[in-house]
Amino acid sequence: MLSDAIRHYHDILHEDGVAEEADAMLRQRLRERGLYFGDRPLCVVLRPHFYGESHWRFMKSALDVLLTAFQRAHEVCLADAAARAQLRLEDFEEQMVRLDRPDIPPWTSSRLDTFYVVEENALKCVEYNAETPAGIGYADVLTEVFAGLEPMKRFMARYPLRKLPSLQKLSDALVGAYRKAGGQGMPNVGILDWREVPTLNEHEITREYFEQQGMPARLVDPRALEYVNGRLLTEDGFHIQLIYKRVLFSELHQRMGSENPVFRAYRDGNVFITNSISAKMLAKKASLAFLSDERNAHLFNAEQCRAIAAHIPWTRVVAERATEYNGQTVDLLPFLAQHKDRFVVKPNDEYGGSGVVLGWECSQDAWEAALKVALERPYVAQERVTIVQRNFPAWIGGQLEVEPRYVDADPYVFNGAAVEGCMTRLSSLSLLNVTAGGGSLVPTLLIQGM
Repeated sequence: MLSDAIRHYHDILHEDGVAEEADAMLRQRLRERGLYFGDRPLCVVLRPHFYGESHWRFMKSALDVLLTAFQRAHEVCLADAAARAQLRLEDFEEQMVRLDRPDIPPWTSSRLDTFYVVEENALKCVEYNAETPAGIGYADVLTEVFAGLEPMKRFMARYPLRKLPSLQKLSDALVGAYRKAGGQGMPNVGILDWREVPTLNEHEITREYFEQQGMPARLVDPRALEYVNGRLLTEDGFHIQLIYKRVLFSELHQRMGSENPVFRAYRDGNVFITNSISAKMLAKKASLAFLSDERNAHLFNAEQCRAIAAHIPWTRVVAERATEYNGQTVDLLPFLAQHKDRFVVKPNDEYGGSGVVLGWECSQDAWEAALKVALERPYVAQERVTIVQRNFPAWIGGQLEVEPRYVDADPYVFNGAAVEGCMTRLSSLSLLNVTAGGGSLVPTLLIQGM
């Protein structure tokens, strides 16, 4: 059983000197590989997160069906402006989304942020990170780092493990999409983000991997680009043919306007961008409302409806309207106000936990104030899900401490269809987010035969 395997791992750490030595080695290797989020180490615990192979098969099977529902929502919203309005796009997004070619998947990589209670096979997807999924490079290198630690070597002598590498999947997806769009050979890649973001070390891991695969790649701040004679160029003349976009479209528009070099090259068809602008539709939190709203049930087949009911928590755009909740018609705003302990509200288009209000952790006055804000600009309300807690060991103050931490499950998706690899975040806070300062990452590994 999984609990027996975890107990065995912890027993290894309790042997004389093992935990202290492993902690020192972990910190050294994190430093050597740049595995920091700003100035914080990405991982502060001494155990990976384990699933049995049967758990992973369940997760993949469930999400494979759910992804077809997201794909269906994308197709409907791309073709129908009235349906698309439910997603609350910005004006510039509404204009640019029509540039996408329907024959090319808008996603090369994406990420489903979920909570998975393995004892009950209960899986709930709370967000679809469909625009700029982070963590792929971190996850792969963290797996390598842990593989070299003594506790892992001893553990694997009894429990064979399967890794879930994702950088190769990302590289293959990028090249495949580029060629489907008409590109030839291996593209020159620009990894776009602001020079001041704390995730540049992950971008560097990704850049190095792309180079190893034969793709020339640069880390580029969008402000350092020029669009000259149909070519998108860095300051030293590097011609970018494919943008692996980590910066958000909304940030590009806010900081640089609609005539920035990236948008101009994109509109002219002179650079391939992934993920593309129409992927932004499902990155909106309202995409989960689109799937779970009774008004849209007719758009999905029976299998998709079952997957939505099982794996998407009840979600609605906050508005003055009537809707269904557990088979009953309710007046949405008064209902949310009366039942704050059941719900969370989230901005439609933010990240890093910004603007999220957990109803069960705030006062009634604070909750009603949050609902007023949610009426003024696009927000969603989402039903509370079961948040998983697991014990994790850490070397703290000269001794081994085994303490509960909240755990999520964030599987990566390639080409909008294939679930491969998984990011796991831990936190002592119920808002699991590394950007928000409340969490860290651990590698995700499968115990074979379990």
